[in-house]
Amino acid sequence: MRLPSPIVLLITVIIGVCGWIFTPTPNVIALTQVRLFDLSYHECPPEIGQGAVTSGRNTMAANCFIVTGKAENSTNQTVYDADIFGRIYDANNNPTMQNRNRLGSIPEVPPGIHDFDLRISVPANQPTPLKFKRFKASGFKSSVRPKNLYLNLEAEH
Repeated sequence: MRLPSPIVLLITVIIGVCGWIFTPTPNVIALTQVRLFDLSYHECPPEIGQGAVTSGRNTMAANCFIVTGKAENSTNQTVYDADIFGRIYDANNNPTMQNRNRLGSIPEVPPGIHDFDLRISVPANQPTPLKFKRFKASGFKSSVRPKNLYLNLEAEH
């Protein structure tokens, strides 16, 4: 058995080293945390405030509210498709959205502090003021949802 010539061996080593050095790193899709604070709410304008809360066959009257606040992205990259999580309680400390932690999403959160809003429907029989607990958001460094999804949702409202 003959050993490869030194030139073939050298070329193989150069190709291996160049492939290792110049291999692009994959765009890792990892969750990025976004801090939510200064939360408040107000009633929806009449044009979007009509709604109902349904559970199976039961339909109940609902009050519409817009939750507003600040979202802080402490990274140097825009966060996309940030899902909002949290708990909302009524004046009697009863949950307004039973067994539901994900409340909505923010399409884009650029680096820094930015305003956000979220529309929610609360059963009309739950007393206000509402209380917000453990609100946070997490998203991705690249978009994972088609942009036309947001355009279609905005056109419906």
